[in-house]
Amino acid sequence: MVRVRFAPSPTGNLHVGNARVAVLNFLFARQQHGQFILRIEDTDIERSEAVFEASIMEDLSWLALDWDEGLFANRTDLPCTEPTLRCFSRRSAYKCFCSREELEKARADALRRGQPPRYGGAAGILQEML
Repeated sequence: MVRVRFAPSPTGNLHVGNARVAVLNFLFARQQHGQFILRIEDTDIERSEAVFEASIMEDLSWLALDWDEGLFANRTDLPCTEPTLRCFSRRSAYKCFCSREELEKARADALRRGQPPRYGGAAGILQEML
């Protein structure tokens, strides 16, 4: 059975990009006789607000997108899964030890240069691992 999810972060109101993804996922699930799952991703706890959770659900209801399962999922405390551990062992993934300040500075630097903010991969750490 097809199961698709819509997992917005409750850090702001639903915007047109979010709504587009939700509609496409919902229509695909319904066409395939599958399930449309709503999972509010609260991984950004500092910026998440209950008012945005409620607003997102109200907006989805207004769009007539009824979800089959879900509501909330706190994903910050999940243990590493087997596929993740395999990636670490093959050195195709690594843990990030950057501080929030370092990541924010890199983001600001990229925006100042007119470039899209992207995670730089902590190149020095990565090179040591390879």
